[in-house]
Amino acid sequence: MRRTAIALTIAACGLAGAAAQDKGALQPAPLPPLANPGDPNLPAKEAFGQATTPAEAAADAIGSYSRGCLAGAVALPADGDAWQVMRPSRDRAWGHPAMIAFLERVSRKAARQGIWPGILVGDIARPRGGPMMTGHASHQIGLDADVWLTPMPDHRLSREEREEMSAVDMVRPDGLAIDPAHWSERQAGILKAAAEEPEVERIFVNPTIKKALCETHKGEAWMTKVRPYWGHNYHFHVRIACPAGDSLCRPQEPVPSGDGCDKSLDWWFTDEALHPAPGKPKPPLTLSQLPPECRQVLLEK
Repeated sequence: MRRTAIALTIAACGLAGAAAQDKGALQPAPLPPLANPGDPNLPAKEAFGQATTPAEAAADAIGSYSRGCLAGAVALPADGDAWQVMRPSRDRAWGHPAMIAFLERVSRKAARQGIWPGILVGDIARPRGGPMMTGHASHQIGLDADVWLTPMPDHRLSREEREEMSAVDMVRPDGLAIDPAHWSERQAGILKAAAEEPEVERIFVNPTIKKALCETHKGEAWMTKVRPYWGHNYHFHVRIACPAGDSLCRPQEPVPSGDGCDKSLDWWFTDEALHPAPGKPKPPLTLSQLPPECRQVLLEK
């Protein structure tokens, strides 16, 4: 019974789709128009997938990380002094201004401290947030972002490279430990640089990465925010707190106390966790299941 519940959790979180190693499209095909875009039973991902511009309103993260939308999104520029955006064909470089400011700040921090020359940024959110056509269950309110565990190269990537270059897998094929050929203290350094920022609530990494960090950084305060979760071999997922003033944003429970290097980490290396039984995915969220304000976000110019 527990293995079935685990499999359903994995399916619901969309860990199989839109990963850092999946290629983008050089000529993405537009989605077909919707016959009835206001239908409350319409899968919300189809409605939000049509949006190509942000809602012209004050920035507002509406709802929860996995059930909500975003007003007033801004895009992370494709090229910065210490970052580059990957997979531009997905059009997922939009976020709450607080998240965009965080990514710009932490990338410059990493460069300034000599950790990495810069970061490669994967998915943040769609122009109006909401559920995505493929991949994530979260990333809906512009406060989640994926950062590759591959450092930014020393040249400006071409469009082809951004769509087709793969991130590097940090985990051994057996899923029991990190791959020492790819993992280093530089990867640990970028995680530390992000986790030390006060607005960060959680950073999701592969359990083997958490295990490796526990071997070298056990007891350090920032480790509390680094949480093991399925997938995340190629990138880490950073989540920031609801910004002050966003009254419709729904926070999640605080992370447990402690550095996470206790016996609870052992479960992730059991057969139950490593080889969960396949489960049936949950049906997609409909427009009626999102906060009512999200329908207004879709209607904004």
